[in-house]
Amino acid sequence: MTTTTPGANVITTRYQQTVADYWNNEKDPVNLRLGNVSGTYHHHYGIGDVDHAALQGPEETREERIVKELHRLEAAQADYLAAQLGDLGPNSRILDAGSGRGGTSFVANQLFGCHVNGISISQQQVDFANDQAKRRGVDDKVAFHFRNMLDNGFDTATFQAVWNNESTMYVDLHELFAEHARVLAPGGRYVTITGCYNDVHGRQPSRAVSQIDAHYICDIHPRSAYFAAMAANNLIPISVVDLTAATIPYWELRATSEVATGIEDAFLTAYKEGSFHYLMIAADRV
Repeated sequence: MTTTTPGANVITTRYQQTVADYWNNEKDPVNLRLGNVSGTYHHHYGIGDVDHAALQGPEETREERIVKELHRLEAAQADYLAAQLGDLGPNSRILDAGSGRGGTSFVANQLFGCHVNGISISQQQVDFANDQAKRRGVDDKVAFHFRNMLDNGFDTATFQAVWNNESTMYVDLHELFAEHARVLAPGGRYVTITGCYNDVHGRQPSRAVSQIDAHYICDIHPRSAYFAAMAANNLIPISVVDLTAATIPYWELRATSEVATGIEDAFLTAYKEGSFHYLMIAADRV
């Protein structure tokens, strides 16, 4: 793939450095222990009903079964996102913006056989994901780069699909969607799965949403901001799905687990009171 040279300074603000430091040092069991189940490491949440039959058995192995079930639900979310990316094939090129340890990139490559580039401002995540690509034998098609999603360095109209899987809350949406629109080929697909606060609930985030912001050092956007920024950048939504009810079982199960991080109650409160939504938005580049 031909690319332009990314700017010398990938990290351009103190806030971005704070975010990068967080993810460079992050070793939460909720990410690593779940990833160890199958070797696919996700940095997002799960959707679908809990299989309570999978949790039945000896008490001494209950935690292991919970971890496997949480991982299954996270894998279901990645599968769902990948299925929204459109009609892709082995020659397609797609971009994972905020790629974490690479989980969704590997899912998309396995589904379509396509070329995938992932980008992150966490060098630790980039190195981990590239090592995974080598271990999987797909490093000829899947590569990860230390780059900024607001200035990704790829040529204009390079990709047939671009996505963010729970990473939009770290950036300005107008800047993000302008850059996505630049690198998407005409007719290309953009997909995001994201948490956003409910404008109807209030003009400011609820207390529970603010707790989530503080925990992850992010700035959750209102639902309306996504559609305004897309419209301003030639991204036309074709599908919007509210996944809030589908993600609550994941959070209820996670709250009972040893891998809980302490933020589970805030998510559950925000979802159940209606101040927070978990959305999938798919849009086409026009």
